[in-house]
Amino acid sequence: MSILSWIIVGIIGGFLGKMVVKGEGPGGILGDMIIGIIGAIIGGYIFNALGHQGATGINIGSIIVAFIGSVVLLLIVRAVTGRRTVA
Repeated sequence: MSILSWIIVGIIGGFLGKMVVKGEGPGGILGDMIIGIIGAIIGGYIFNALGHQGATGINIGSIIVAFIGSVVLLLIVRAVTGRRTVA
């Protein structure tokens, strides 16, 4: 997959992942894009480990893979950072 495809799929996957996992996300649209791209990579590893294809281009399957990876990544980030309160 080309870099542009990863960015497009990452933006969509990150946005959808942030819609599902509520809470304050890191960094707005840029943060969504980074989470989506990393999520697509994580989702690709998860799907490959289960015997399926990962992200292969700009298509529904790749967006679903990026979405699942983004949700996993967001849940991990939220579990590690926890909820921070301002005094």
